[in-house]
Amino acid sequence: MTSTKTRVNKISTVVIPVSDQDRAIDFYVEKLGFEKRIDVPFGNGYRWVEVASGDAVTTIALAPPPPGKPTGNRETGIGLQTDDIDAYHAELKASGVDVDPEVSRTLSLQGWCSSRRRAMSARA
Repeated sequence: MTSTKTRVNKISTVVIPVSDQDRAIDFYVEKLGFEKRIDVPFGNGYRWVEVASGDAVTTIALAPPPPGKPTGNRETGIGLQTDDIDAYHAELKASGVDVDPEVSRTLSLQGWCSSRRRAMSARA
């Protein structure tokens, strides 16, 4: 068995693109018993909504897809948490992962987050 070292210490948020956020909230909250943790406006009339079960740390973001993109099995993403985003970004880049040129330092979409939880886009 091989040993893998990573700076990721948990899965923070799984993003699921949905065309109808209210319907998705109803499903996760009313049908599955999740709690709505966040429901805040962002950018051009959008909402950022996160749900989770009980004491779960990982949340599910129910977000509209990018303009012109369909929902369902196409644009799902995962938010990762790390204690050293700069080192992790450098490791990903050095190993050939297609990452943004720089770590995003903007908290406009995630102003509710702690300073340790920063957005980073990584595509395998």
